[in-house]
Amino acid sequence: MAIDSYDFQTIDPILNWIGGEYRASSTGNTMDVINPRHGKVMTSVVLSGADDVQAAVDAASAAYPAWKETPLKERAQVMYRLKYLMERDQEKIAWLISHENGKVFNEAMAEVAKGIECTEFGCALPNIPLGETLYVSRGVTCSTIREPLGVCAGVTPFNFPFMVPLWMLPQALVAGNTFILKPSEQVPIGADLLAQLLQEAGLPPGVFNVVHGARDAVEALSDHETIKAMGFVGSTRVAKIVYGRGAQTGRRMLCLGGAKNHLIVVPDADREMTAVDVVRSFTGVAGQRCMAASALMGVQGFDPILETIVEKASQLVPGRDMGPVINKQSYERILGYIKAAEEAGGKVLLDGRNAKVEGAEGGYWIGPTILEVTKDMPAYQDEIFGPVLSVVRTKSLDEALAIENAHVYGNGGSIYTTSGATARYAAQRINAGMTGVNIGVPVPREPFGFGGWEHSKFGSGDITGIDGYHYWTRPRKLTTKWALQPDATWMS
Repeated sequence: MAIDSYDFQTIDPILNWIGGEYRASSTGNTMDVINPRHGKVMTSVVLSGADDVQAAVDAASAAYPAWKETPLKERAQVMYRLKYLMERDQEKIAWLISHENGKVFNEAMAEVAKGIECTEFGCALPNIPLGETLYVSRGVTCSTIREPLGVCAGVTPFNFPFMVPLWMLPQALVAGNTFILKPSEQVPIGADLLAQLLQEAGLPPGVFNVVHGARDAVEALSDHETIKAMGFVGSTRVAKIVYGRGAQTGRRMLCLGGAKNHLIVVPDADREMTAVDVVRSFTGVAGQRCMAASALMGVQGFDPILETIVEKASQLVPGRDMGPVINKQSYERILGYIKAAEEAGGKVLLDGRNAKVEGAEGGYWIGPTILEVTKDMPAYQDEIFGPVLSVVRTKSLDEALAIENAHVYGNGGSIYTTSGATARYAAQRINAGMTGVNIGVPVPREPFGFGGWEHSKFGSGDITGIDGYHYWTRPRKLTTKWALQPDATWMS
């Protein structure tokens, strides 16, 4: 395929990838995949059911014994080759992501770059001490060996169709597991590309499988007792359901949910840096990322900074600087939040509801929107998942922290200030698993783990970094003795 522009283009239907080959769904059902920039059908994807999940489990189970016995260093070589292939095809992958997800090209390129970074961590695993050994008593040695779990699965969202699967795959595969991926049915192309690239990188058939579908496929994965661990990234509403359903089988579940990330701005913050950073945070990927700034807590006296934020956001051009939202339902839902805030007495400081892009008039366009609201309004309380920044005025830093800490989500939060003392005070009190100082998107880079608190995560540990490796493995404790010691004690 030669997609190298935003011009609309159709592609072949997307099938399941099971046991190293493409397969149609046993249900016979398909769904249209919409290009959100143009609002037109670009391809279709199969919708799978329990029989397709069973076929993937069978393929993964058959591939597991040989893959488990493959030395870890050899398993990691697949990640080295995958990294090279992603670098080789970065532009091609980015254009396909742009067409299925709506990102502008440079955002899609950044997504692939982050996926490459995640893969690099998988390459590094053989060089990280992954177990411990200690001579604990006369003639007795204790050691911990981390072993794979078996067949594992992941369910990933629409906003990062290529990157989020790579939060899971390098650690899970290098650890020796086999894997079944269920991507969002709205964006099936990224997962299909990963299947092709992993095959070219030398991954044996059945080690990685892709089952496309919607609710039926997720429920079948959640219920299948052969699957030993499952990762999920999506909304909090669905994360709770998936976590509860999967946990009943006794397997490991780690489900990342939604967010309402707070940026707290105090009057001494650097005006230019803060404004640029805040705008990038709430408009990047059209606000459709779990780390996007969606609530700005302004401490009394911050108005000059707010004016600059509005000014800079107004200069962004939809279609060039930011993409559309994913679908018509999201478009209408976001417009509903803006209208409801306005009707409840909120101020629309910047209105993006009339955004239009020449040549893509059918797309789901919403420009940067800034609302001034109160903490009881849905525009503040709910995760809007669009390019909308809700501003709440506070009289003090402590009031801003109290409002932030009372929110049900705890994914990300940042403080903007030029004072080290203020930064330290706030960073120790913001109720979020990922906290930043003068950072609009406080995402930790590899090898640090990604994961929030409160209703932003269900399960223990983080999904990336060394926590991710630990999640997809289990420790075996081995105690050995080879000879009776002449000076033996009760411990030996």
